[in-house]
Amino acid sequence: MTDLEAFVSRKDREERVKQVRAKIDELGVTYVYFQFISVTGRVMGKGAPADHWETFAARGFQLVYGSTANLFIDRTGRYIGYGPEAWELVGIPEPETFVQLPWDKRVARVFCTLFRGREHPENPGSFLTSDCRGNLRRIHQAFQDEHDGLHMRVGTEPEMMWLKRGEDGKPDGGVSKPFCYHIDQFESLRPVYMKVIEYSRAMGLDIIQGDHEDAPGQLELNFMFDDVLRNADRLTTYRQICAQVAREHNIIACFMSKPFMNVSASACHTNLSLWRGGEDHVKQLGNDPMPGMEAPYSHVSGGENTFMPEGDNPREPGRIGRFAMGGLIAHLRGLTVLGCSTVNSYRRLLDVGFWAPLYANWGYQNRTAGVRNSAPGRFEYKTVDSAHNPYLLAAGLLTAIDDGIKRELDPGEPEQRNIYDVMDEISDRDKKLPISLGEALDAFENDAVAKAGLPGEMFPVFMHYKRDEWETFLATVTEWDLETYLDCLP
Repeated sequence: MTDLEAFVSRKDREERVKQVRAKIDELGVTYVYFQFISVTGRVMGKGAPADHWETFAARGFQLVYGSTANLFIDRTGRYIGYGPEAWELVGIPEPETFVQLPWDKRVARVFCTLFRGREHPENPGSFLTSDCRGNLRRIHQAFQDEHDGLHMRVGTEPEMMWLKRGEDGKPDGGVSKPFCYHIDQFESLRPVYMKVIEYSRAMGLDIIQGDHEDAPGQLELNFMFDDVLRNADRLTTYRQICAQVAREHNIIACFMSKPFMNVSASACHTNLSLWRGGEDHVKQLGNDPMPGMEAPYSHVSGGENTFMPEGDNPREPGRIGRFAMGGLIAHLRGLTVLGCSTVNSYRRLLDVGFWAPLYANWGYQNRTAGVRNSAPGRFEYKTVDSAHNPYLLAAGLLTAIDDGIKRELDPGEPEQRNIYDVMDEISDRDKKLPISLGEALDAFENDAVAKAGLPGEMFPVFMHYKRDEWETFLATVTEWDLETYLDCLP
């Protein structure tokens, strides 16, 4: 039996397919998006009338392999990752992820797992390893199997900016002023964020807090932490929601890390912890009837948080926590490109003084460190911005933590100093984070543990995409070139 055949014959799947049909009929859904995630975090897939739900559930859809790399071409005209001669993948929907879109209730979405083509001459019907979402599920399951059920829970803090749209369609400044935590500026964006919250709750995101940050139009809305895969799905959903709200208000939902100089960038701090035990429970979030299956509204709670302190120091992580931190610090340079994945990401790391990390180090409440032990029982991974692919980063974090636990790595002493004040005193250049996409790709390529988070075809697809992005940037003449060199002689 192939991976594909085993997937569609799983226990309870037939019943879940029938439950989705009942939801379709109950909610009046007439169209379904069958979606997956590309190497850069874009939402890809196909749409079909809901009349054909059962056929798609049984057979899936076919699409070229290159769609996992956005079906983009590189600077030499070659398709990234896969050529036009490559086979077609099969996307099989996961009924449990079905949920109605609140902005058009005729439409629903469902996440899919990707497989190699049924007729592929090599490993037909096997899991497609350029499916970043499927990879994360399998890597997380392998981690749990290896460590007696130990599993990762994650919560993200997605900063992003709401920008005015000029007459030419391009950004024309922020919708609000760059005043951090000012309720008046938060209030100025109330029609926007209230609609985001409305849509988020309808799709299973339990929004717990929000504030105005310190860049033009910059907001942060946080939702409840959960299982690592569900959290990544919710961050993807949150981005889709923001894009829709931007269309409704004729503004721009900007997840680019640093569109403005001399103000803070948009980070996406990733809070993580390792647990044993716990149970799922459903939060309806005011939805009656619930516009989807239970899984999008489910959250895990309870169990044992293995990062909690075990000794007299209320701030010191427990034994597993220290080893996990040791793995993160040992591989932070290699992991950097998974959280800071664009050329623009390094504008954030280079603009010293805006609380972005500079070194592979950790501290307690030190916001200049690469990882912050932000509260008893959780770490805040800071080398990540809002343009990252959460499935790739989470997979890399798991492989680094796995290495830390297996080798019982010591993270060293916490950094208590403001790192910006003592940069000249730090002699260990190996701990300096990459300062460009090119340097980060080199560090990633030289770190076998970090690379393990991108198994099989995922690694060459990612490297092709990102090496081309870096080289295209290096070959591009910009306004800065003209301003700096146009009249440099005589």
